[in-house]
Parts: sequence; C-alpha cells; structure tokens
Amino acid sequence: MQASKLLAAGAFALSAIVPLAASAADYPNAPVKLVVGFSPGSTIDTVARIMGDALSGRMGQPFVVENKTGANGMIAARAVVQAKPDGYTILISNSSSITVNPLLYKDLQYDPLKDFAPVTTVVSVPFILTINAENPRVSGVNDVKSLVDLARRNPNTISYGSAGNGNLMHLAGAQLATMSGVQMLHVPYRGAAPMEAGLMSKEVDFGFDTLSGVPLVKAGKLKALAVSTAERWHDLPDVPSVAEVGYPGFDISFWVGVFCARGNAVRGGGEAEQGNRRGGSRSRRARAAGAARQSVHAISAGLPAEDRRRTQAKRGAHQARQHQDRLSRGRSPDRP
Repeated sequence: MQASKLLAAGAFALSAIVPLAASAADYPNAPVKLVVGFSPGSTIDTVARIMGDALSGRMGQPFVVENKTGANGMIAARAVVQAKPDGYTILISNSSSITVNPLLYKDLQYDPLKDFAPVTTVVSVPFILTINAENPRVSGVNDVKSLVDLARRNPNTISYGSAGNGNLMHLAGAQLATMSGVQMLHVPYRGAAPMEAGLMSKEVDFGFDTLSGVPLVKAGKLKALAVSTAERWHDLPDVPSVAEVGYPGFDISFWVGVFCARGNAVRGGGEAEQGNRRGGSRSRRARAAGAARQSVHAISAGLPAEDRRRTQAKRGAHQARQHQDRLSRGRSPDRP
C-alpha cells in the first residue's frame, strides 16, 4: 500500500462530499469525524488516519478519526446513521460491515442500501494467511497443505483468529475449513490489531491478517503461507494464493470505502468532476463493487450447509423486500 496513492484517493473521495446545507465554498467549516468500526492500528484505521492527516491540511479543518469498535463494525455504522446528515460525520468502512453483516445478523439497526450513500472505494487488497513460526503448535507448518494436514490430525484444536464474528477474516477461515473438510476453532477479537497481537503471543495458531501484518512478515516475526485473492499480491510476490495451492475458487478481498448518511448530497467538486470525466472513479467503483459481490458469493459458497441456507434465505428475503418496495412506488420490479 503506497501512502501517496492513499493520500490522493482519500482527498479525492472526501472532497466529493458536499452537504445539502452547505455549498462547496464553505464546506467544511467545522471539524469532521471519520468514524471507524475497528481498533487503532488496523488497516482500516491506518487508511482513515492517512486520509484524515492529508485532508486536515488540504481543507483547513481537522478530520479526526473516532474508533467505535465492536460488533464487526455495526456500532460505528449505527453511530453515523444516527448522526445529523450534514457531512460532518463520515463512515470509513470495510467490506464486512456493508456487504456481509446484512447476510449474517438480524438486528443491524441500519440498512446499507437505504441509510448510506457510498462516496468511493479507497483501496481493495487481500488478506494474508499467517502463522507465528515460534508457536510450537504449528512448528512443522510451512505451507497451506501442512497447516490443513495438522488441523485434520487435530480436529477442533487448531485455532484461527479474526477481527470479530462475521468479519471477512472469520469467514475466510471458515471457508478454508469447509473447502478442506476439516474442523478448526474460531477465536474472535475486537479488531485486526488485537488478532495480530494474539498471533504474536501464540494465543491463536493462524489468521487471515490484513496488510498491517506485512511488516511483521518481512521482519520474520510472522510467516506468510498464502494470500486470499485469486492472484498473488505485488508486495509479497513469493507468497502463493490459496487458490493456486489446491483451493480453486478461493478469492476473498478486503476493501475500504467512504460512506455518508443519506441526506447528504454526494456530488463531485471540480477535482471530482475531472476524475469522473476521465472515467477513473467510475471504473474503480465498478471493480470494487464487483469484487465485493464476488467475495460475498465465495464466502457464502464456502460456509457450512446450515449457514449457507440461512444466508441464502436472508438474501431472498431482502430481495423480496426490494421487489415489494418497487411495486409500492409504482416502479417495474425489474427497474432499480
């Protein structure tokens, strides 16, 4: 992840937010909160802080990161939905909170489609399947095959950490277990940074870590076995993908996006309009949306049968509600 690219992406993203109550000339005229649902030190927190620092200097007001951790990002999302929709409370979210939570939880207290206006995708990256080589429980593990073989010999003993129940890190581990036909023990933490600390302290045996773990891999403190996307990651060119080592179809990506509550007018200022004319922002959003859909479908396919039926039932109920809403507004059911 190059800092310069994140700075440019973040500045582009939030300069496109122009609230209904304000003009482009006077926004922002007060501090802006960037609400993050995960712990300090996580990838999403790092992205938000890089954006906040850049925008504070660029736009003349503080852009302050506020961490509201817990419930796989739901607490942060609810806080933004409940805030005044004036453009001064912005959600910096990962894919789990927006695309996965609605499929797994009944009482979100927010609807990603109705309550949020998406602004842009900032970055889309893989997870890194990592172990602590100094952990005696995985001392003989050198690749995905040996990890799976170890779990097969010790069912419900080999543990993997995640950033919380229902988080993509959790579901990536569940998909690996399902595709390999082994039983593994899930250990949820309150964010990626605590999970990483759990790996370092040998509390858990492996995890699908975010890119914040790459420096630890390069320093030799963690060992990378694979990346979660179908292709290798350019920053770890010698690390294979899970798909290429025997699990075709395993393809899970992690994206960070910018959202504001409905009621804000999200349109481009001068720089944003130039980007739209070049087609860059549209193509990035389209690619990110496609990756998110593929991740959800891949995760759903990899879940145990009972969870998969529950997920499909929830998706069907959501589509039925959308169908009924369109009918009640006098629209064709096939029109968005």
